[in-house]
Amino acid sequence: MRISTINRRQFTQGLCAGAGAILAPRVRADAPALRVNLGTLAPRGSSYFQGLQAMGDQWRAQGVRLVIYPDGTQGSEADMVRLMRVGTLQAGLLTATGLAEIDPAVNVLQAYPLLFRDFDEFSYVLQHMQPMLNSRLEKQGFVPLFWGDAGWLRYFFKERVATVAQFRQAKVFLWSVATEQQRIMREMGWNPVPLETADILQALATGQITGVSVPPIVALVSQFEKRVPYMVDLNYAPLVGACVMRHELWDKLSQAQRDALVPIAQATGADIVRRTHLESDQAVAKMQSQGLTVYPLTAEQRLAWQSEADAFQVRARGRVIPADLHDQIFHLVAEYRAGKRA
Repeated sequence: MRISTINRRQFTQGLCAGAGAILAPRVRADAPALRVNLGTLAPRGSSYFQGLQAMGDQWRAQGVRLVIYPDGTQGSEADMVRLMRVGTLQAGLLTATGLAEIDPAVNVLQAYPLLFRDFDEFSYVLQHMQPMLNSRLEKQGFVPLFWGDAGWLRYFFKERVATVAQFRQAKVFLWSVATEQQRIMREMGWNPVPLETADILQALATGQITGVSVPPIVALVSQFEKRVPYMVDLNYAPLVGACVMRHELWDKLSQAQRDALVPIAQATGADIVRRTHLESDQAVAKMQSQGLTVYPLTAEQRLAWQSEADAFQVRARGRVIPADLHDQIFHLVAEYRAGKRA
């Protein structure tokens, strides 16, 4: 059974079950365990890592041994995708940036700044686009086990940046693989600096960048707030991600193993989302106690940021995002907002 064929009831049951509440038949105790090497940028000890550990504990009962390589020890997400293609890794917990190395269509969920007003809106869009994205990833040889997000990307700066003009003066981090986004940002007068995630702290220390967009929990764990002690109160975009497995490994699993592993993985993803949303707010409060300044925007400033984001979205159509997918996601956002008003 491919992931994309799982019906909505199965998916909902997987999400609603607690990560430790999945009950599934065990394989024979003497059956050899199938090893799955999984790479991720998630820090050791983080909720992402702990969730994967819990998933691995449950997978073991199904004859699957999950070995996690956190902290980017396997390189960048692009590196991890390459390692999965050659079989060194069999799975990965990747952000949309890494997933876009498999199929650029995944960019549709994360490339647009200020597109989503809240997580309910994002969840509605993800739910409707997930079957299509699953199918596209599967055609490239990857099986999505769960989707989710790690909270909002928030902008941290060395100095207070409240206006669009000030933002254009900042040197801001951007993933090095996001080449078309870089071009658009420069066309608009922004100042992106392409880097790998592992290079952010050094770049902040040297002044190579003066701003970075990351989830607050990542900023706290990495102690970014010591270098960029100002955070604008603006939800830039959700940090979207998914856990994927190579089809070569998936095909080695029995039907019973697949039926057991999928709901475990989906419950894990739901638990990671729940925990990271909570920890995001806690991380901001913790950093504030350590000197971080969080400042709101005026209504006029917020409108200017939204106008700038809208201009980026128009330019991205057909360049960062295929035109048909661009139109689809904006249709879904409008559909959700119309239904909410009703």
